[in-house]
Amino acid sequence: MNRASLLTSTTLGALLGAAVFGAGPALSQAAGMPVTDYLSIAISQTMQAIQNTMSNTLTAITGQLGANGPLALLLTQGFTQNANYSKAQVSAQQQIADATNLSMTRVQRDFRNAAIRDEHVVNSQHCAHIDNGTTITVGAGQSWKVATSIQGVGDQRGEALQGQPAYYGSSQAIEAINQLHLARYCSADEAAAGLCSTSQRPNADQRASSLFGTGTYDGQDGVNAANDYVTNLSQPIVPAALRGNQMTSLIGREASVRRREYEARMSLARSVLNDALASQSPSVPLNAAQQQQMQNEGLTPVTTGSWFQALQLDVHRRYSDVNWSAQLQTMTPAAVQREIANELAVTNYLLLEHYRVAIKNAAVNATHLAADTDHNFQPVVELPTPNMAN
Repeated sequence: MNRASLLTSTTLGALLGAAVFGAGPALSQAAGMPVTDYLSIAISQTMQAIQNTMSNTLTAITGQLGANGPLALLLTQGFTQNANYSKAQVSAQQQIADATNLSMTRVQRDFRNAAIRDEHVVNSQHCAHIDNGTTITVGAGQSWKVATSIQGVGDQRGEALQGQPAYYGSSQAIEAINQLHLARYCSADEAAAGLCSTSQRPNADQRASSLFGTGTYDGQDGVNAANDYVTNLSQPIVPAALRGNQMTSLIGREASVRRREYEARMSLARSVLNDALASQSPSVPLNAAQQQQMQNEGLTPVTTGSWFQALQLDVHRRYSDVNWSAQLQTMTPAAVQREIANELAVTNYLLLEHYRVAIKNAAVNATHLAADTDHNFQPVVELPTPNMAN
């Protein structure tokens, strides 16, 4: 039983006793005898006990509700627990935020690493540029060798050196070039006249298509046809060589000077034409991609191409090739910049070749100027021989 129930029971008992026993005034006793009211004493003691019990109960309740009481302690513990929960929640949120930041940092780092990797990955078009550039460079060297070889043979023929047909006379030179034509380029009319059998390349030594074709000559026969066309174009008949007293006489000496002038100019003309010929001679192997590009352009693929063909394919690849255009759309910025740098390199290469050709054109123009000036410089009258005695 708790303190509140005990207090209620005690109070009710005391009031009931007072009503039953009905305490009244004390009766007189004999004189000198003390009067003792036991009922009043009992009631007083009971009331005192009730008061004490109520006081103790209030004190107990006060203690329970005090700052150091169990209720206060319980409330304090509850508030402390809530505070701990709040701190734990804040700490958990901080850990979640830290973990999220760390995770996002790693993701961003991976993105950046992937971007850096992609920026430095070599594009297949860059490899194609290197392959084509190597082919072009090697082809240029081979073209120079071909041009030098043809130039050497042409110069010996034009100078009518010993062993050449013109060394023996003009008629021999004419007969030699006619026989070469009939053997290689016999036409139907010539065959009908009984001079030769019809050739697979009739009159190819007089057609410009033999020199300027699709980019690469058709083997050795194509090179021969281009060379023979150049011969007919520049110097079909070589004058007979000067021999013996033709060179030692006074007139012969002047004839030798004029002959050297003639041969120098012919050599220059032949050199320009030989460059065009050599640039289209088959001299370098073409890879599978270059052969496929030729097929895409409607040309007959060849395994061995020329310097001009390789250069033409590299230029066309960036202008009309579908594969290059498709890859250009997906290139990284760094890859696009490398491609631009490669195109600038090709531009510089073409400018250099253009300058080389321009030098020869300037030489030809200078030769024309010199020839015209020499032809126009004629004395009005023949002057007497000056007296050098004084």
